[in-house]
Amino acid sequence: MTRGPGDPARAAEAESVERSVGARITPSTEFLARVERVRNELVERVRHVAAARGSPLVRVLVAGSAARGTFLQDRLDIDLFLLFPPDLGRERLREEGLALGRAILSEPETRYAEHPYLRGRFEGFTVDAVPGYAVADASQPLSPVDRTPFHQEFLLARETPELVGEVRLAKQFLRSLGVYGSEARTEGCSGYLVELLIIRYGSLRKLLTAARDWRIPVRLVEPGAEPPRLPADVALVLADPVDPHRNVASALSRKNLGLLILAAGAYLDRPSERFFRVRPSSPLSKEAALAQVARRGTHVTVVVLPRPDLVDDTLYPQVRKAARAVADELSRSEFSVLGEASAADASSVTLVVELAHPRRPQVRLQDGPPAGIDRTGQFLDKWGAAGDTVLQGPYVRPDGSLGVDTHRPERDAEKVVRSAFPRLSLGKDLTPKAPTECEVTTLDAAVERPALGEALRELLGKRLPWLDGA
Repeated sequence: MTRGPGDPARAAEAESVERSVGARITPSTEFLARVERVRNELVERVRHVAAARGSPLVRVLVAGSAARGTFLQDRLDIDLFLLFPPDLGRERLREEGLALGRAILSEPETRYAEHPYLRGRFEGFTVDAVPGYAVADASQPLSPVDRTPFHQEFLLARETPELVGEVRLAKQFLRSLGVYGSEARTEGCSGYLVELLIIRYGSLRKLLTAARDWRIPVRLVEPGAEPPRLPADVALVLADPVDPHRNVASALSRKNLGLLILAAGAYLDRPSERFFRVRPSSPLSKEAALAQVARRGTHVTVVVLPRPDLVDDTLYPQVRKAARAVADELSRSEFSVLGEASAADASSVTLVVELAHPRRPQVRLQDGPPAGIDRTGQFLDKWGAAGDTVLQGPYVRPDGSLGVDTHRPERDAEKVVRSAFPRLSLGKDLTPKAPTECEVTTLDAAVERPALGEALRELLGKRLPWLDGA
């Protein structure tokens, strides 16, 4: 039986759970001191190297969770921001930022977001050295990272040690749901969004108490103060306090927000550490998927495309669009679509669509115009002649319109997808240059690859995460 929101026993249970989880995820005093020492060393090392090479560096800072102590015990990357004058050209910014990063980091590896950055090691920690511009106004950034110093100042001025502990709890709660992270692959909550929500509500439990009653889309802004150009499918709206034109929650999908809302109510009703348990995200093997499909009595069509040379944040929106395009085409073609999913690995993109049946009916009901209008002549001229295409008709339907039953030349889902590919809108970088680049198969004929296992897990492994072990 669900207890009311003011139940003291439930509050005590939640307090006990959160105390236990907090002890497990909170870094030790010694580790926090080590992180602080490494932060200071990083900054001093960059300043020394920049001065030696005459770099136009304006400011260097460690920001993010490493700077505020809001990171989790088992999850810490240090974000080092190298800020240059706003009038420095993009190419020079790239050169200087990467040069400074290579001078201080071991095992440097160039990575790409909107512009290149460097990932490497320093004193045993993973460090991302990210170049950007030292802008004077957070609402006028020249690159996505230019707001970072303003975010840092805003949060440091408001976060108490108690709030830092609540931020960690909130991050762990979201991790257990698989919705922590603003990458396009995750479509979840950024660390900055989590910290703003905790500052707004004061604790994880107060946040969840509010969230359980949210209705999508959620607007945490004053009327008339919404950021401009919000997409129609926006899930959560929270204006960036340092740039009111930006929605901090733009990455969060409606699906993931719905999961958070449901989890909030479930946890408050029955507090348990299982809501903070991070579960391994294992791919679903082809063998296991085939067994599930057999039990469900369904059919899975698999589409494999070559992976373009894109970073995940650019690729994944196109991958999801492609999966929807294939599913929509099959639905328009009178297949009963039960779901679709997608994933990408190092060399391929895989789209999977589950159908109630592998073949559509041989008979297609072709609608005609109402009797008595001019177009009936055209319809009869087209379909009136006897032939293999017409199975029955033309005839008058009960509503007075004309109809004809025609023969479908293509009935298998895979053949329908292959024939439709030239006109499908898959995303500008995913559309195959030649038909041979696209592989369309049934699940049993598909080649097992990492992206297939990930897509199959998303398609056939749906289950509320906290129900495991409940």
